Amino acid sequence: MKILFASDIHGSASAAEMVLARFESENCDRLILLGDLLYHGPRNDLPDRYNPKAVTKLLNEYPVTPLCVRGNCDAEVDQMVLEFPIQADYALLPLDNGRCAFVTHGHLFNTQTPPPHRKGDVLIHGHTHVHGVWHEADYTYINPGSAVLPKEGQPKSYMIYEDGVFTIKTLEDAQVLMSWKVDG
Repeated sequence: MKILFASDIHGSASAAEMVLARFESENCDRLILLGDLLYHGPRNDLPDRYNPKAVTKLLNEYPVTPLCVRGNCDAEVDQMVLEFPIQADYALLPLDNGRCAFVTHGHLFNTQTPPPHRKGDVLIHGHTHVHGVWHEADYTYINPGSAVLPKEGQPKSYMIYEDGVFTIKTLEDAQVLMSWKVDG
């Protein structure tokens, strides 16, 4: 199974279009959105082509239903317009070699307040708008970055998981930024 992870679309129609285009060009099976879908939040600049109604339409009409976790900018009213669940604070994703990924937005569970986990598990979240792979004491933390408002001079990005490998790529041209293999 090939999974595309994207985070922090923040109501940008162009970011949503690019994420869905990457989903198709990468020939993915599953789409996981790490929250902050429609609203840009008071601390963020106005995203490119900010149009939450267009993002709602794109995601609702897309033939593959995304798995989504709630971000700090997602509200109950957003669930009223989106036709797939977005209110879960986390999801558990079984990985190769018996490991598990704890998938969340990052405002509740993160490296400062890690979720319950076993040694070797993976914590995946967005929220910081900074992509990367960090090895903590007993788990690995992976962030795909932001689809629209990256920070620290990084490019817009997304992540692919396939055959035990997480690969973070630029959203605009799918150039590999970094990869990490889940080892046994």
